Amino acid sequence: MEHPYLFFVKLFELIGLGHWAHSNPHLIYTWVVMILLIGIGSIAARGVTMIPHKGQNFLELVIAGLEDFMVDVTGEEGRWLFPVIATVFLYILACNLIGLIPGFFPPTANLNTTLSCALVVFTCTHIIGVKYHGVKYVKHFMGPVWWMSPLIFVIEIIGHIARILSLSFRLFGNMMGHEIVLGILFALAGAFFAPLPIMALGIFVAFVQAFVFFLLSIIYFSGAMEHAH
Repeated sequence: MEHPYLFFVKLFELIGLGHWAHSNPHLIYTWVVMILLIGIGSIAARGVTMIPHKGQNFLELVIAGLEDFMVDVTGEEGRWLFPVIATVFLYILACNLIGLIPGFFPPTANLNTTLSCALVVFTCTHIIGVKYHGVKYVKHFMGPVWWMSPLIFVIEIIGHIARILSLSFRLFGNMMGHEIVLGILFALAGAFFAPLPIMALGIFVAFVQAFVFFLLSIIYFSGAMEHAH
C-alpha cells in the first residue's frame, strides 16, 4: 500500500530520483531515523552535567531501567551486551514512532528493515555462544542424549532459523497492519479525525513491539551464554 504523500520522497522527486524513492521509502526513512538518533545522542551527550537536569534525569532513568531489566535476565555477565541491544531497541522504537508523523514512513513496516535487525540479533547470539564456549558451543545443538543428536541438531537449526522469521515477521506484520489501517481511515474519514484513536494506539504498539524485540533478543543472548544441558 503506497502512501499518498511522503515528505522526503517528494524531495527526491525534485532531484530526479522519484522512481527510486517510491520503491525504497524504507531506506530513506531509515537514514532519517539514524540521523535523528545520532543528532539527539550528540546533543544529549553534550548536555550531560554533574547536576542532571530534567531531560538528563529522564534519559538516565530510561537507560538504567532497560539495563537493570537486562541484567535481571542475563545476570551481571550480560551487562557488556547492553550497548548492542539498547541500540537495537532505540532504533526500532524510533522507526516505529516516526510513522505516526504525517508524511513519514516507518521503516519497520518493510520486511527488509525488520529482517536486518533480526539478522543482527541472530549473528550476535552465535558470536556470544562461541565467545563463551568456543567449539563446545556446538553442544547447544546436540541435545542431552547422544544417540538422538542428529535429529536434535536438525531441529535446533530449524528452531534458530525460525527465530529470524519470528523476529522479523512479527514486527513487520504489526507495523504494516497499523499503516494499512491508518491509510484506510485517512481515505474514508480523514476529515473527521477518525484516524486519531488508531494513531494514539499506535504509540502503545510502537513501544510494545520494540520491547518484545528487545526482550526476545535478551533471552536469545542469555541462552547462548548458558552451558549446554
